[in-house]
Amino acid sequence: MKKTVFLVDDNATNLTTAEDALAKQYRCIALPSADKMFKALEKFAPDLILLDVEMPEMSGFEAMKLLKANPLYAEIPVIFLTGRTDVDSEAYGIKLGAVDFILKPFSEAVLLNRIKNHLHIDELIRERTAQLIERTNQLELLQNGIVYTMADLVENRDKSTGGHIDRTMVYVKILINAMLEKGVYSDEMSSWDLESVISSARLHDIGKIVIPDCILNKPGALTKEEFDIMKTHSAEGEQIIEKAIERTGSAEFLYNAKMIAAYHHERWNGTGYPYGMKEAEIPLHGRIMAIVDVYDALVSERPYKKAFSHEKAVEIIMEDSGKHFDPQIADVFNSIHEEIKAAKDKI
Repeated sequence: MKKTVFLVDDNATNLTTAEDALAKQYRCIALPSADKMFKALEKFAPDLILLDVEMPEMSGFEAMKLLKANPLYAEIPVIFLTGRTDVDSEAYGIKLGAVDFILKPFSEAVLLNRIKNHLHIDELIRERTAQLIERTNQLELLQNGIVYTMADLVENRDKSTGGHIDRTMVYVKILINAMLEKGVYSDEMSSWDLESVISSARLHDIGKIVIPDCILNKPGALTKEEFDIMKTHSAEGEQIIEKAIERTGSAEFLYNAKMIAAYHHERWNGTGYPYGMKEAEIPLHGRIMAIVDVYDALVSERPYKKAFSHEKAVEIIMEDSGKHFDPQIADVFNSIHEEIKAAKDKI
């Protein structure tokens, strides 16, 4: 199938000459102005654009700026056709994003060879980009698979918290989206890979893998000594993930998991564990996870307690706003608690 080339030039002679040369190898569409080019682009995109620099209504440079500003056209390779021989014009055109300049009058051989080379390069770039995207997708699948497997190992050991990991991940997503919508800590979260943060929430209790079964699955309330051991799961989780980071170099992906595992039991007033941090000292990851973790624990039945109603759980969380929980995040949670309840009922 022939490649399509847009030929844009206000000079009828240039259009005819170039069109005759290109027609032997390409599907050539001759357009007498940049305005006509943009109207043609609304119907389909060419593989390459030959764009005259000096045109009366809109210059090639002005047209190039509009092309690059539109994501639909920005990746189309553009070669400028020009009678200018000054270095500054060529440098400016390249800066705007042109892949080449062809001086007029041009020979058929030069025109065809330049087009052939750039179409070949563009095709290679697209192939390599597609390969890179495929490898990235495969890596994400692998990472998510590892996260799910590690999380399942913990949940399979902890017999009393079935479904807790899946539910809290859903709640984290709802809460983060609401925070962004309301502008609560949105500046801080602007640099986050949100999918990574949400997926990493599954690892918040990874440290429980080192807690003895007799404590993890005790059918009644824990003694103070047993609870002290249980509390070590936050620091243990941090160390487990830190070792994974050192061995794999997957810093960005696992960094989020470490922040959540280490700090989701810290309290706004400094009475939490393992580090006794308070207020904004606590990483935002931990402050977000703290609310959804407690909410799910409150509305879930445990061997030592019955489940609270959704309404009672929300009441408890709001009573602890400014003590256990970041008050701004608690307010967002309160504003979307019905959405949280709807999600809970579906899982």
